[in-house]
Amino acid sequence: MEFAITFKGDIDPKRTVALCRQAEVAGFTYGWFFDSHVLWRECYVTMAMCMEHTQNMRFGPCVTNPGVREWSVAASLFGTLALQSGGRFDMGLGRGDSSRRVLGKKPLNVETMVEFADAVKRMIRGETVNYGEDVEVQMPWTNGYEMPVWIAAYGPKALQGAGEAGDGLIIQLADPWLVKWFSDQAINAGKAAGRDMSNYKVMSAAPVWVGDMEKARTQTRWFPAMVGNHVADIVEKYGKGGGGDIPTRLTNYIEGRKGYDYRHHADKDADHLGFISDDIVDSFGILGPVEKHVEKIKELEAAGVTQFNIYLMCGEEERIVAEYAEHVIPHFKD
Repeated sequence: MEFAITFKGDIDPKRTVALCRQAEVAGFTYGWFFDSHVLWRECYVTMAMCMEHTQNMRFGPCVTNPGVREWSVAASLFGTLALQSGGRFDMGLGRGDSSRRVLGKKPLNVETMVEFADAVKRMIRGETVNYGEDVEVQMPWTNGYEMPVWIAAYGPKALQGAGEAGDGLIIQLADPWLVKWFSDQAINAGKAAGRDMSNYKVMSAAPVWVGDMEKARTQTRWFPAMVGNHVADIVEKYGKGGGGDIPTRLTNYIEGRKGYDYRHHADKDADHLGFISDDIVDSFGILGPVEKHVEKIKELEAAGVTQFNIYLMCGEEERIVAEYAEHVIPHFKD
């Protein structure tokens, strides 16, 4: 089991670097960043700082999308970070949520997401790429880096795309049953496409809180509301029952949802959290004493998760990293 942390871009950059250094010593192997350039600071500047002050930790967006940057600009940025870090860059990819919706734009389709992943990977390798323009792009300075791509997915088409085109799957949930339900679809899609899925990675990404449950729920209730945006998209496209394809375990909880203010995305004090029950908060995150954290991560591991990614944005971040360093990660060392 790998362990990761994710920042949303509101923590002071120097403190972010210090947290990454602390996490690397603790045994965390990935540092991810939300890529939402209007809501928070441009993540890749801080990411470069963190790369400079770590030795082995890998970094990347969790997640970017095909509509934020012109594709050759994205490839140049990611390829440069891979070169400067000695090959420690992965790309997390989605259709586009907060970074587009805060600008009044909708997420892009799965086909565009998959096309973007292929084009950017090939440009970073140094191949000549034509991605819908009349001009071919070839970057002479690249060194053949093979960039890993993790694809975030919930719906059937996105899960199929993640299995057919990704090196890993990102699931923003820590519910073992749902994580397995999602990952099985992606893995089966990859196998059906003739891919070897034996090394396919599965990430469970969620906030955590070590300590009192009432405080834990207060600090993490924002998370199911954020996930609810994606669930609402699925319900709109497939219906509440999803034609048997989407479990009501996932869709029922958004019945009381009355909208979402992207100006308060991932904000524990937002006004759009009232529809979230305690049961959902407990299910989607990992909360309570350290024993509960170890127990649930073992359940996620049994469900096929290869990386548990802490959304490190609930307060007391240094303490949370220290708690995992001392009490949780040692249970998962070989």
